[in-house]
Amino acid sequence: MSRSGPEKGMATIGSLDELVGLLAAHGRGLYVRWSMGPLADLPSPWSRDDLTGARLPGLSANPLDTEPWWGDRPLRTWVARRLYDYSHLPRVKDRRVRPWVLRGNEAGRGPDNEPLVQQVEPLGWIDARVIDEADAEVGRQAGRWGPLDRDGAGGAPSRPLP
Repeated sequence: MSRSGPEKGMATIGSLDELVGLLAAHGRGLYVRWSMGPLADLPSPWSRDDLTGARLPGLSANPLDTEPWWGDRPLRTWVARRLYDYSHLPRVKDRRVRPWVLRGNEAGRGPDNEPLVQQVEPLGWIDARVIDEADAEVGRQAGRWGPLDRDGAGGAPSRPLP
């Protein structure tokens, strides 16, 4: 990990293998958050539901922990999918949104069943090259799925509103 980026002293994870190694070294309890970073998030460590405006009791994040059903499949593929699933966020929310890794305590679940994390310890930015590697790893898989982009190409919602 290199020490650079706008967050003072925060490391930058430069490869998918490095992120996999971080996960293997720390065990369970790591998350990825897509936002403008800890400096923007930690002064008010809560999220807001985009649909209703409800204040949520923690920062919404995506767990990097594998599930028991994953079995002995490659951790690299798991991590790539976790990144790929939300890679649309900079495009649909704000181009300054970036992924970063954190450790924290789950305080509940948000409206999309995502963990809401408190007592956040930032561990590092995830470099854009890692997202490119995740895209390539996903592309090598036999199955087909895409990022969880509800708005398609950033345009109209994919389903009609009531």
